[in-house]
Amino acid sequence: MVEDYPRTMMELEQRFSTEEACREYLFKLRWPMGFECPRCGGVDAWEASRGRFVCRSCRHQATVTAGTIFQGTQKPLTVWFRGIWHVVSQKNGTSAVTVQEILGLGSYLTAWTWLSKLRRAMVRPGRDQLNGRIEVDETYVGGEEDGVDRRRTETKSLVIIAAEEDGPGIGRIRLGCIPDAKRKSLHGFIETAVAPCAVVHTDGYPAYRGMESLGYTHEVTNLIRENDKTAATRLLPRVHRIASLLKRWLLGTHQGAVSSRHLEYYLDEFTFRFNRRKSRSRGKLFYRLLQQAMEVEPAPYKSIVGGIENAVSHKM
Repeated sequence: MVEDYPRTMMELEQRFSTEEACREYLFKLRWPMGFECPRCGGVDAWEASRGRFVCRSCRHQATVTAGTIFQGTQKPLTVWFRGIWHVVSQKNGTSAVTVQEILGLGSYLTAWTWLSKLRRAMVRPGRDQLNGRIEVDETYVGGEEDGVDRRRTETKSLVIIAAEEDGPGIGRIRLGCIPDAKRKSLHGFIETAVAPCAVVHTDGYPAYRGMESLGYTHEVTNLIRENDKTAATRLLPRVHRIASLLKRWLLGTHQGAVSSRHLEYYLDEFTFRFNRRKSRSRGKLFYRLLQQAMEVEPAPYKSIVGGIENAVSHKM
């Protein structure tokens, strides 16, 4: 499919002013080669009422939004499109309070749920793994803890970061929440995020050992003085730069009101934005996010809002 997207907010409003126009656009994103039955794979269907398509092979009734993050939505797609444009237009992201105000949504919870659904679409299924020379390290999110060393925590969330080296700069990144800093957790993330045969650069933490058996070249930089707080930043500058930007983003855009339960999805948003930071086209980001939204399975409302009460009370 040729990439086709609005270039400006005005073009968006003119082009997607009706539900029919939005559904036609989503149809092209979901089925660029024509209708394909979600149940049997049949390619022949007739269009029934209320936007339904009936497969001629198995008689399954499908809609363009069924099986996507838009499934079951009670809000018009025109409002969704405006919301998605706003989300991708903000360089540093947006808060649920702002989305609620801009779109005129009835509640903070509705806006928060919308953003949570979109964050789930910011990770493309089957995305490419990182390649080349990759820095890997962990950081903690969640404030200070007294009497706890660097790789142990009682209340904070442990986030692992992988960053491609791009000359002196940073290429693509991957982030993830892990339960602990043990070998199984560290190696599991690396196997998911980094392509085999890549060079993985870490500090001398023992749990990283053994990566050669997984097909990686493991480069280790040992910290000479453990009490030198700047050594890790100098020796693994890219992942520490990402850690700093992540914490600043969580505190700035979201005022630190992110629960550990939902942190993984905020990491997905941060990754989506960082890896596309050089894109000059908001329209293309709009296109990419909608394209990925059509590939992500629906998230039940109850599974999203579980535990949101604390986040709402903190935020409000």
